[in-house]
Amino acid sequence: MHLILARLIALTLFSAIVVNSPLVVSEPGANPRDPAREDLTRVEYPSLVQGAWTPRFILPQETLESLYGDDWVTVARFNRVDRRHVYPGMTIKEPLDMAAAREYTPMPEFYEPASGHEKYILINITEQWLGAYESGRLKFSMPAATGKKGTETPTGIFRVSARHLNHSSSLYQTDAGDEQYPMDNAIRFHIDENAVAYWIHARDLPGRPASHGCVGLFDETMQNRVYGFPDEPVLLDSEKLYEWAVGEEEYEDDVGEQEELEDGPVVEIIGANPPYLPFPVKALPGQARRQMTPGRKP
Repeated sequence: MHLILARLIALTLFSAIVVNSPLVVSEPGANPRDPAREDLTRVEYPSLVQGAWTPRFILPQETLESLYGDDWVTVARFNRVDRRHVYPGMTIKEPLDMAAAREYTPMPEFYEPASGHEKYILINITEQWLGAYESGRLKFSMPAATGKKGTETPTGIFRVSARHLNHSSSLYQTDAGDEQYPMDNAIRFHIDENAVAYWIHARDLPGRPASHGCVGLFDETMQNRVYGFPDEPVLLDSEKLYEWAVGEEEYEDDVGEQEELEDGPVVEIIGANPPYLPFPVKALPGQARRQMTPGRKP
Protein backbone atom coordinates (compact mmCIF):
# COMPACT_ATOMS: atom_id res chain seq x y z
CA MET A 1 0.00 0.00 0.00
CA HIS A 2 2.80 2.39 0.94
CA LEU A 3 4.60 1.53 -2.31
CA ILE A 4 1.50 2.28 -4.40
CA LEU A 5 0.96 5.59 -2.58
CA ALA A 6 4.59 6.59 -3.15
CA ARG A 7 4.31 5.84 -6.86
CA LEU A 8 1.13 7.91 -7.13
CA ILE A 9 2.81 10.87 -5.42
CA ALA A 10 5.84 10.60 -7.72
CA LEU A 11 3.62 10.40 -10.79
CA THR A 12 1.64 13.46 -9.68
CA LEU A 13 4.82 15.48 -9.13
CA PHE A 14 6.28 14.47 -12.50
CA SER A 15 3.02 15.33 -14.28
CA ALA A 16 3.11 18.77 -12.72
CA ILE A 17 6.61 19.25 -14.06
CA VAL A 18 5.87 18.35 -17.66
CA VAL A 19 2.48 19.92 -18.28
CA ASN A 20 2.42 23.02 -16.10
CA SER A 21 2.09 26.21 -18.12
CA PRO A 22 5.12 28.43 -17.43
CA LEU A 23 4.68 31.53 -15.30
CA VAL A 24 7.50 33.36 -17.07
CA VAL A 25 7.19 33.51 -20.82
CA SER A 26 10.94 33.87 -21.36
CA GLU A 27 11.71 30.37 -20.11
CA PRO A 28 11.01 27.08 -21.93
CA GLY A 29 7.84 25.39 -20.78
CA ALA A 30 5.00 23.15 -21.90
CA ASN A 31 1.70 24.36 -23.28
CA PRO A 32 -1.02 21.77 -22.54
CA ARG A 33 -3.35 23.43 -25.06
CA ASP A 34 -0.95 22.76 -27.92
CA PRO A 35 -0.13 19.02 -27.98
CA ALA A 36 1.51 19.10 -31.41
CA ARG A 37 4.21 21.32 -29.98
CA GLU A 38 4.90 18.76 -27.26
CA ASP A 39 5.73 15.88 -29.62
CA LEU A 40 7.59 16.88 -32.75
CA THR A 41 7.65 13.28 -34.00
CA ARG A 42 4.02 13.87 -34.98
CA VAL A 43 5.01 16.51 -37.53
CA GLU A 44 5.97 14.57 -40.65
CA TYR A 45 8.34 16.04 -43.22
CA PRO A 46 8.83 14.21 -46.55
CA SER A 47 12.63 14.35 -46.35
CA LEU A 48 12.56 12.70 -42.91
CA VAL A 49 10.01 9.96 -43.57
CA GLN A 50 13.03 7.78 -44.30
CA GLY A 51 15.25 9.65 -41.90
CA ALA A 52 17.69 8.13 -39.43
CA TRP A 53 16.15 9.44 -36.23
CA THR A 54 14.52 8.17 -33.09
CA PRO A 55 12.15 9.85 -30.59
CA ARG A 56 13.87 11.55 -27.64
CA PHE A 57 11.79 12.47 -24.58
CA ILE A 58 13.18 15.51 -22.77
CA LEU A 59 13.62 14.86 -19.05
CA PRO A 60 13.71 17.47 -16.26
CA GLN A 61 16.90 19.57 -16.31
CA GLU A 62 17.75 18.43 -19.86
CA THR A 63 18.39 20.98 -22.62
CA LEU A 64 19.62 20.73 -26.19
CA GLU A 65 23.04 21.91 -24.99
CA SER A 66 23.28 19.37 -22.17
CA LEU A 67 22.20 16.53 -24.45
CA TYR A 68 24.15 17.30 -27.61
CA GLY A 69 26.96 19.73 -26.77
CA ASP A 70 28.04 21.75 -29.79
CA ASP A 71 25.67 19.71 -31.96
CA TRP A 72 22.64 21.28 -30.29
CA VAL A 73 22.46 23.62 -33.31
CA THR A 74 22.26 20.61 -35.64
CA VAL A 75 19.46 19.05 -33.61
CA ALA A 76 17.55 22.34 -33.36
CA ARG A 77 17.67 22.81 -37.13
CA PHE A 78 16.77 19.16 -37.73
CA ASN A 79 13.60 19.71 -35.65
CA ARG A 80 12.87 23.25 -36.92
CA VAL A 81 12.73 24.34 -33.27
CA ASP A 82 14.42 27.02 -31.16
CA ARG A 83 15.80 26.62 -27.64
CA ARG A 84 12.89 28.53 -26.09
CA HIS A 85 10.52 25.80 -27.25
CA VAL A 86 12.46 22.79 -25.95
CA TYR A 87 11.42 21.83 -22.43
CA PRO A 88 10.95 18.81 -20.13
CA GLY A 89 8.02 16.66 -21.18
CA MET A 90 8.24 17.16 -24.94
CA THR A 91 9.63 14.78 -27.55
CA ILE A 92 11.97 15.67 -30.39
CA LYS A 93 13.53 13.82 -33.31
CA GLU A 94 17.05 12.75 -32.37
CA PRO A 95 19.34 12.13 -35.37
CA LEU A 96 21.11 8.79 -35.21
CA ASP A 97 23.79 9.89 -37.67
CA MET A 98 24.92 13.30 -36.44
CA ALA A 99 27.44 13.76 -39.25
CA ALA A 100 24.67 13.33 -41.84
CA ALA A 101 22.38 15.62 -39.83
CA ARG A 102 25.00 18.39 -39.95
CA GLU A 103 24.76 18.34 -43.75
CA TYR A 104 20.98 17.95 -43.87
CA THR A 105 18.75 20.16 -45.97
CA PRO A 106 15.54 19.20 -47.81
CA MET A 107 16.20 21.80 -50.53
CA PRO A 108 17.61 20.76 -53.93
CA GLU A 109 21.22 21.65 -54.75
CA PHE A 110 20.08 23.05 -58.10
CA TYR A 111 16.66 24.53 -58.86
CA GLU A 112 16.05 25.12 -62.55
CA PRO A 113 13.38 27.88 -62.22
CA ALA A 114 15.94 29.94 -60.29
CA SER A 115 18.69 29.55 -62.90
CA GLY A 116 17.89 32.83 -64.66
CA HIS A 117 17.90 34.87 -61.45
CA GLU A 118 20.86 36.32 -59.59
CA LYS A 119 18.99 35.75 -56.32
CA TYR A 120 15.91 33.60 -55.77
CA ILE A 121 14.13 32.49 -52.57
CA LEU A 122 12.33 29.15 -52.53
CA ILE A 123 10.12 28.27 -49.55
CA ASN A 124 8.83 24.72 -49.15
CA ILE A 125 5.88 24.81 -46.75
CA THR A 126 5.67 21.01 -46.52
CA GLU A 127 9.28 20.86 -45.35
CA GLN A 128 9.13 24.10 -43.33
CA TRP A 129 12.37 25.18 -44.96
CA LEU A 130 13.75 28.06 -47.04
CA GLY A 131 16.48 27.99 -49.67
CA ALA A 132 18.46 30.95 -51.03
CA TYR A 133 19.60 30.43 -54.63
CA GLU A 134 22.08 32.25 -56.83
CA SER A 135 21.70 31.49 -60.54
CA GLY A 136 19.88 28.30 -59.64
CA ARG A 137 22.43 26.95 -57.17
CA LEU A 138 21.73 26.66 -53.47
CA LYS A 139 23.75 29.26 -51.56
CA PHE A 140 22.36 28.41 -48.10
CA SER A 141 19.17 27.16 -46.50
CA MET A 142 17.40 27.35 -43.17
CA PRO A 143 14.34 26.14 -41.24
CA ALA A 144 11.19 28.25 -41.36
CA ALA A 145 7.82 28.50 -39.61
CA THR A 146 4.99 29.28 -42.02
CA GLY A 147 1.28 29.88 -41.47
CA LYS A 148 -0.68 27.52 -39.24
CA LYS A 149 -3.99 25.90 -40.22
CA GLY A 150 -6.54 28.60 -40.97
CA THR A 151 -3.90 31.26 -41.65
CA GLU A 152 -1.73 29.42 -44.16
CA THR A 153 1.06 31.17 -46.03
CA PRO A 154 0.00 31.96 -49.61
CA THR A 155 1.66 29.91 -52.35
CA GLY A 156 2.80 31.11 -55.77
CA ILE A 157 5.39 33.40 -57.33
CA PHE A 158 6.03 36.74 -55.62
CA ARG A 159 8.76 39.36 -55.51
CA VAL A 160 10.42 41.17 -52.62
CA SER A 161 8.99 44.70 -52.56
CA ALA A 162 10.07 46.20 -49.22
CA ARG A 163 12.45 45.85 -46.31
CA HIS A 164 12.16 46.98 -42.70
CA LEU A 165 14.99 46.24 -40.31
CA ASN A 166 12.98 47.14 -37.18
CA HIS A 167 9.50 46.06 -38.22
CA SER A 168 6.78 44.99 -35.76
CA SER A 169 3.29 43.60 -36.26
CA SER A 170 0.38 46.03 -36.42
CA LEU A 171 -2.07 43.19 -35.63
CA TYR A 172 -0.49 40.86 -33.07
CA GLN A 173 1.20 41.17 -29.67
CA THR A 174 3.71 39.06 -27.75
CA ASP A 175 2.47 36.37 -25.35
CA ALA A 176 2.76 38.80 -22.46
CA GLY A 177 0.55 41.29 -24.30
CA ASP A 178 2.78 44.25 -23.43
CA GLU A 179 4.14 45.04 -26.91
CA GLN A 180 3.50 44.42 -30.58
CA TYR A 181 5.07 41.21 -31.89
CA PRO A 182 8.58 41.98 -33.18
CA MET A 183 9.37 41.23 -36.83
CA ASP A 184 13.06 42.11 -37.07
CA ASN A 185 14.82 41.83 -40.44
CA ALA A 186 11.50 41.92 -42.29
CA ILE A 187 11.32 41.27 -46.04
CA ARG A 188 7.90 41.90 -47.62
CA PHE A 189 6.96 39.60 -50.50
CA HIS A 190 3.18 39.96 -50.92
CA ILE A 191 0.18 42.20 -50.24
CA ASP A 192 -3.17 40.47 -50.68
CA GLU A 193 -6.54 41.80 -51.87
CA ASN A 194 -7.39 42.83 -48.30
CA ALA A 195 -4.19 44.90 -48.05
CA VAL A 196 -2.63 42.37 -45.64
CA ALA A 197 1.14 42.30 -46.03
CA TYR A 198 3.17 39.09 -45.81
CA TRP A 199 6.77 39.18 -44.65
CA ILE A 200 9.76 36.92 -44.07
CA HIS A 201 11.10 37.91 -40.64
CA ALA A 202 12.53 36.93 -37.27
CA ARG A 203 10.22 34.96 -34.98
CA ASP A 204 9.96 31.97 -32.64
CA LEU A 205 10.30 28.53 -34.26
CA PRO A 206 8.28 25.90 -32.36
CA GLY A 207 8.95 23.03 -34.79
CA ARG A 208 5.74 23.31 -36.83
CA PRO A 209 3.65 25.84 -38.80
CA ALA A 210 2.81 28.59 -36.32
CA SER A 211 2.37 32.01 -37.91
CA HIS A 212 -0.59 34.03 -39.18
CA GLY A 213 0.77 33.71 -42.72
CA CYS A 214 4.21 35.25 -42.61
CA VAL A 215 7.41 33.18 -42.84
CA GLY A 216 9.47 33.13 -39.66
CA LEU A 217 13.18 32.40 -39.30
CA PHE A 218 15.50 31.79 -36.36
CA ASP A 219 16.69 34.95 -34.60
CA GLU A 220 17.89 34.57 -31.02
CA THR A 221 18.95 38.22 -30.86
CA MET A 222 15.27 39.16 -31.07
CA GLN A 223 14.33 36.51 -28.52
CA ASN A 224 16.98 37.75 -26.10
CA ARG A 225 15.70 41.32 -26.40
CA VAL A 226 12.02 40.44 -26.00
CA TYR A 227 12.13 37.42 -23.68
CA GLY A 228 15.58 37.59 -22.08
CA PHE A 229 16.32 34.09 -23.41
CA PRO A 230 18.72 32.69 -24.54
CA ASP A 231 21.57 34.48 -22.81
CA GLU A 232 23.96 34.09 -25.75
CA PRO A 233 22.24 34.34 -29.16
CA VAL A 234 23.60 31.90 -31.74
CA LEU A 235 20.89 31.22 -34.32
CA LEU A 236 20.66 34.33 -36.51
CA ASP A 237 19.07 33.13 -39.75
CA SER A 238 16.79 36.11 -40.33
CA GLU A 239 19.80 38.44 -40.17
CA LYS A 240 21.66 36.27 -42.68
CA LEU A 241 18.81 36.21 -45.20
CA TYR A 242 18.08 39.94 -44.78
CA GLU A 243 21.69 40.89 -45.47
CA TRP A 244 21.87 38.57 -48.50
CA ALA A 245 18.50 39.55 -50.05
CA VAL A 246 18.05 43.26 -49.24
CA GLY A 247 21.18 44.36 -47.41
CA GLU A 248 23.29 47.43 -48.04
CA GLU A 249 25.39 45.67 -50.69
CA GLU A 250 22.23 45.41 -52.81
CA TYR A 251 20.51 48.69 -51.89
CA GLU A 252 21.32 52.02 -50.29
CA ASP A 253 22.13 52.56 -46.62
CA ASP A 254 19.60 50.91 -44.32
CA VAL A 255 18.39 53.40 -41.69
CA GLY A 256 16.00 50.91 -40.10
CA GLU A 257 12.77 52.38 -41.49
CA GLN A 258 10.44 50.65 -43.94
CA GLU A 259 11.63 51.15 -47.51
CA GLU A 260 9.96 50.22 -50.78
CA LEU A 261 12.27 48.30 -53.12
CA GLU A 262 12.46 47.69 -56.84
CA ASP A 263 13.64 44.52 -58.57
CA GLY A 264 13.83 42.51 -55.35
CA PRO A 265 14.51 38.76 -55.45
CA VAL A 266 11.76 36.42 -56.60
CA VAL A 267 10.06 34.48 -53.80
CA GLU A 268 8.47 31.17 -54.77
CA ILE A 269 6.35 29.36 -52.18
CA ILE A 270 5.31 25.77 -52.77
CA GLY A 271 3.62 22.93 -50.92
CA ALA A 272 1.10 22.63 -48.12
CA ASN A 273 1.39 22.29 -44.35
CA PRO A 274 3.04 19.03 -43.24
CA PRO A 275 0.65 16.40 -41.87
CA TYR A 276 0.33 15.74 -38.16
CA LEU A 277 0.37 12.06 -37.38
CA PRO A 278 -2.64 11.05 -35.24
CA PHE A 279 -0.34 9.43 -32.68
CA PRO A 280 3.29 9.79 -31.54
CA VAL A 281 5.98 7.78 -33.29
CA LYS A 282 7.30 4.96 -31.13
CA ALA A 283 10.66 3.28 -31.61
CA LEU A 284 11.53 -0.14 -30.25
CA PRO A 285 14.88 -0.52 -28.45
CA GLY A 286 17.62 -0.65 -31.07
CA GLN A 287 15.20 0.12 -33.91
CA ALA A 288 16.00 3.10 -36.10
CA ARG A 289 14.24 4.90 -38.88
CA ARG A 290 15.71 4.36 -42.33
CA GLN A 291 18.57 6.37 -43.79
CA MET A 292 17.84 10.09 -44.22
CA THR A 293 18.03 11.82 -47.56
CA PRO A 294 21.43 13.57 -47.72
CA GLY A 295 21.68 17.22 -48.61
CA ARG A 296 23.81 20.29 -48.41
CA LYS A 297 24.79 21.88 -45.12
CA PRO A 298 22.38 24.78 -44.27
